[in-house]
Formats: sequence, structure tokens, C-alpha cells
Amino acid sequence: MDLRSFFDAVFDFSDYGELLPLVSNSIWAAAILGLVGGLIGTFVLMRDLAFAVHGIAELSFAGASFALLIGVNVVVGSLAGSVAAAVLLAVMGLRARDRNSIIGVIMPFGLGLGILFLGLYEGRSANKFGLLTGQIVAVDTVQLNLLAGVAAVVVAALLFIWRPLTFASADPDLAEARGVPVRTLSIVFMFLLGLSVALSIQVVGALLVLSLLITPAAAALLVTSSPRLVVFLSVLFALASSVGGILLALGGRIPISPYVTTVSFAIYLVCRVIRRMRGGHRRRELSANTATAAA
Repeated sequence: MDLRSFFDAVFDFSDYGELLPLVSNSIWAAAILGLVGGLIGTFVLMRDLAFAVHGIAELSFAGASFALLIGVNVVVGSLAGSVAAAVLLAVMGLRARDRNSIIGVIMPFGLGLGILFLGLYEGRSANKFGLLTGQIVAVDTVQLNLLAGVAAVVVAALLFIWRPLTFASADPDLAEARGVPVRTLSIVFMFLLGLSVALSIQVVGALLVLSLLITPAAAALLVTSSPRLVVFLSVLFALASSVGGILLALGGRIPISPYVTTVSFAIYLVCRVIRRMRGGHRRRELSANTATAAA
């Protein structure tokens, strides 16, 4: 494939106007997932659970693959696998060292199960591929309503436990000494994280779910230390990645996930440049002030 053929495959907007109305459900789903991913991603980084997201995604993939094999709603199977993995991690591995070893065991097991179920599935190969990389037109009205309902539960629960969860995430020992139910909050949060992972898989697939749950929050933390602004920017970046990725993917012939991950990574790189520029400016100011004081 030459360079021209590559760009023709990645970007082709000749029928964009006709295709756009066909993916309205996917765009709404992406917006919902961007909101959920941006909100929960800040707590994922605060609690050092980036590795856990990938582990949960593997069992979510296994659940979705099994649902596809037996003819059940894929979203339901994905939710079941995610919640099971999240609760298991919360109960068995509260300490980071224990949690990481458990995730290391769960990940290959979940991926192996998923591949087994897909190998037994005799339907369309596009359905198999979509579980790993996402599908732009996979969201129908029933699935959209289910995604919206689950997302509403996640957002409402997060808002309800926001203050104690923030305290427990920032300083769990002090929070426990003050009477905050740290263990219960951990289990509840892992349950919500499992739901969020299952939702995100519907757009970017099991392999690239980190681009919605980790990268936007990580980018936001690079440019601000204000807790409220971090959450706002995290949601904004996640929305730009998910919705922007779908709008770009509509003009190409490849799965949606490369577009979503590219937009997300580009935002992260811009935030790193901004941070570096700010750091250089602050160092120059510090040097100037030091020289003035010495004089």
C-alpha cells in the first residue's frame, strides 16, 4: 500500500453527509462514555488503578465473547464480566502489591477465555473483531438506552460518594482514622469502574479501553492542579476523544479505535508541551527573582 492508498483508507469524506445520520446512536453513546470516562478516570489515577482497568477489560471481553457465542446481548455479557472482575479485585487485592499480582493472573485468563469463545463462534467475523477494536455502527436504540441507564447509575453513584471517595483516595490511612468506610468505598468504586469499563468497550474495544479511562485524566493532570478543573478537563478531553474519534472514523474504512486513541494521545501530547512550556517559564521567573534578590 502506497501513501495515497493509506490516506484514502483512513480519510474518505465523499459520502460523509449521507453516513452521518446513520451513526447518531453511536455519537450519543460516545458522548455518554466520554462523560463517564472523564469522571471516573480522575479517581482511577488517584487510586493508582490504571493497571486494574486493563485487567477488568480482559474479563469484560471474555463476558462479551461468551454472550456473542450463546446469542445474548453483548452489552449484558460485557457488564457481567467487568463487574465480576472489579468486585474480585476489590475483595482480594486492596493493597497495591496484592492487586497487581491478581490482575496479572486475571488478564491472561480473561483474554484466553475470550479467544476461546470467539474461536467457537461461527457468526460474522466483524462481530469478533469489533469486541477487540470497537464498532462505529454497533450501537442500536436498545443498546443506547441500556448504556444511558447504566451511565446514569455510575454518575449518580459517583456524585453521591464524591467527597468521602476523594478523601479516601488522597489519604486512605487518615480517612480510615477519621471514620470513613475506606474498604466499602473501595468495593463500591471498583463496581462502578467495572461498569465504566464495560461501557467503554462498546466504542473502543477491549484492547484500547485505557484511551477513554486513563489518557484524558492523565492529560488534565498535566495542565492543572485544581481538583475541579481536573475533572472538567478530563471530561472535556474524553468527550473530544470519543465523539471526535467517531466523526473521523466515519470517513474511513478502518475500525474506530485508532481514531479515538490518536485524538486522545494527541491531546495528551499537547498537554505535555503546555506543561513543559509553563515549567520553563517558571524556571526563568525563579532565576530572574533570584538574581534580583542577590543584587
